[in-house]
Amino acid sequence: MSAIPAPRFDHVVIYVEDQLDAAAETYAKLGFQLTERGHHTMGSSNNLAIFGTDYMELLGYEPANAAKAAGLWQMPVGLGGLVFKPGPDAGFRDALIERGVPAQPSREFSRPVDVPEGQRDAAFRVTHLDDSIAFNGRVFFCHHFTPELVWRKEWQDQPNGVTSIAEFVVVSGDPEKSAAPYRRLYGDAAFESLPGGVALNAGQGRLLILKPDAARQHLGDALPALPADGAEKMVGLVLRTSSLAKARAALEEGKVPFKAEGNRLLVAAPETFGLALGFVE
Repeated sequence: MSAIPAPRFDHVVIYVEDQLDAAAETYAKLGFQLTERGHHTMGSSNNLAIFGTDYMELLGYEPANAAKAAGLWQMPVGLGGLVFKPGPDAGFRDALIERGVPAQPSREFSRPVDVPEGQRDAAFRVTHLDDSIAFNGRVFFCHHFTPELVWRKEWQDQPNGVTSIAEFVVVSGDPEKSAAPYRRLYGDAAFESLPGGVALNAGQGRLLILKPDAARQHLGDALPALPADGAEKMVGLVLRTSSLAKARAALEEGKVPFKAEGNRLLVAAPETFGLALGFVE
């Protein structure tokens, strides 16, 4: 059986449909330095906030591309995608299938990037897990053929001090059932039990799969509305900052309401395009 790399976050996706301009303005006020608008060959567009070894993507489409791109990603608005780093070879999807983890065919695409030496194409291979095991969003793996066009030093200096993804929070009526495909993929040793849920340790970050009450205890009033039927939903993103004082100053400068709670700051879903957003040192 082919080897699977240990779990590590590559990036997270906040899906904003045709509201990329408004989302970029919102996240600038939250203290993020965003890259210039990128345009995929498939018709979607994005702005990125680049951290140390991972990043956050505001994904959507420009109104002129609505007919081509509106249904392309099939994500809920808000926190819609969790992306892991895969193995480097094109046979990575076969390794998923070998472990009984259903996955869609891999696909490759690119987007042009302007850098000091001229315009180049940032190129990717993505492998999406089947919708049935993707927390009612999109979970996929992204291989970067050109990582030097993503993790550029001049893009990694975030005004709010963010350096990495600390937590990605999913709510589920049955966390163990939701986690089962990922146990098959990564093994039990990557997991730990939590009150009201389970965590997948992914390098610097953790995927938390929590029952609704546990999610409310963890993120409180910052959460978006939770499904009444116990369905899965991606609801929260906690980011690590080099300085809470820096994050606080950025939020204050942007006039963004937030709650200081012990060693973290929380911003509620109405201020973030639909997700609970936290900052921790």
